[in-house]
Amino acid sequence: MSHAQVNLSRRQLLTRRKVTDRPMLPWVKEAQFTDLCTQCGECVKQCPTQIIRPSDGGFPRVDFQLGECTFCYQCAQACPEPLFLPKTQPAWQAKAVIEDSCLAKQKVDCRSCGDSCEPFAISFKLAVGTVAQPQIDMNSCTGCGACVSVCPTSAITITAT
Repeated sequence: MSHAQVNLSRRQLLTRRKVTDRPMLPWVKEAQFTDLCTQCGECVKQCPTQIIRPSDGGFPRVDFQLGECTFCYQCAQACPEPLFLPKTQPAWQAKAVIEDSCLAKQKVDCRSCGDSCEPFAISFKLAVGTVAQPQIDMNSCTGCGACVSVCPTSAITITAT
């Protein structure tokens, strides 16, 4: 089997997950984050969906496997440091990406991501000889992550753009 055919996602059980391409927190000033964050955990305590968790280095990071970001701004309001942009700014430049392990791409009908997408950024295009294929409208995608935790094959990631 060639290296290109190896499913590396299964190997992640034995290795650390790469989280550097995922957004840290909404509205955070990423350039100053590690310098100013004291790792106090106030953002973790205040998150109503409980998706903010300490990462490997102890800094808070959103974990979309636990749920979605509602963009409530409570993490920013709870933070005692000047880490966050005003709520009037975009929360982040992050979008959903659907990988090839998606059931629909494997010719199995599944629409769980589209059903959970509140802004209706994920639609399904009918295709001849296969099941409807997911498509993401990048202009509508907020990067909330609602589609991530409901995906049965973990084929969706939220990636900083």
